[in-house]
Amino acid sequence: MKIAVIGTGYVGLVSGACFTEFGHEVTCIDYDESKISLLREGQIPIYEPGLEAVIKKNTQAGRLIFSTQYDPAVPEAEVVFISVGTPASRRGDGYADLTYVYEAARQVAAHLQDYTVIVNKSTVPVGTAAQIKRIISETNPKATFDVASNPESLRERAAINDFIRPDRVVPGVDSKRAEEVFQLVYRRLYPMETPFVVTTIETAKLIKYAANAFLVTKINFKLP
Repeated sequence: MKIAVIGTGYVGLVSGACFTEFGHEVTCIDYDESKISLLREGQIPIYEPGLEAVIKKNTQAGRLIFSTQYDPAVPEAEVVFISVGTPASRRGDGYADLTYVYEAARQVAAHLQDYTVIVNKSTVPVGTAAQIKRIISETNPKATFDVASNPESLRERAAINDFIRPDRVVPGVDSKRAEEVFQLVYRRLYPMETPFVVTTIETAKLIKYAANAFLVTKINFKLP
């Protein structure tokens, strides 16, 4: 299937590359022309063991493309993953600055054609999906889509293995149709009997925050 990934930061780049290992055709999109140029030349802006080899293999095979343009990747995509940078807190009120997430949603909305699942992979507050849905509906009232959540837990220097052989996959959805799309995205994991924890969108985000809090506690208390 065809997938578009918005953002080529750590999560976006690893996710896009690894989805091609599942056999999908992926376009990674970023507004930073210099970064896209480097990626097209095979230069990786982050250090992650194995990532360069995965990207090189799949770009040469034509399964992985890097672009600054939403068209034609988004109109052709069955799934769009929003993986822009984790929002920082705004000065003054402390709320998460979701400017880039919402702008990505507007850009995606303008290019939607057939039914598409818009998946939030960025670490964002609970309730963000509802705002993304509103923005897309207002920007493109004719769009047929579902919004979903699929939080990622990738360890630095082990991200490729974590993605391809995850402990679990947590799709947060609010429709059966979106759930079926997730099954196609991750179909390569079924022979490995990877647990699929299908939840609501809000619960998926809470699972991410709970897992992060647990890991921080383990680190602080130096637990195994």
